[in-house]
Amino acid sequence: QVQLVESGGGLVQAGGSLRLSCAASVRNFSLYAMGWFRQAPGKEREFVAGTVWSASSTNYADFVKGRFTISRDNAKKTVYLQMNSLEPEDTAVYYCAAKPIKTSTWTHWGQGTQVTVSS
Repeated sequence: QVQLVESGGGLVQAGGSLRLSCAASVRNFSLYAMGWFRQAPGKEREFVAGTVWSASSTNYADFVKGRFTISRDNAKKTVYLQMNSLEPEDTAVYYCAAKPIKTSTWTHWGQGTQVTVSS
């Protein structure tokens, strides 16, 4: 069973930064792809960033490229999302997700952490 616990959300002014963390309780953490999604009020959940193994295997939604960085520490079983140059449009609940490598469906989700960016 995989459990994901996010932390690091909060209120920040536009232009500011936050770092989200997601701690996973799972065996063989390195065998899971990890991702971040977000859901703003009245909108569908959308993909933000993902990583399979290391910093060399990451992908991002176009709207965060150059501003957000996903990373993972396999020894700590933790994935991070460094968010810089935040904009009010980034306000959302951010969710951590996991799936076994080479599967297409995200199978495990955290409870979410609120990020609010004020203008």
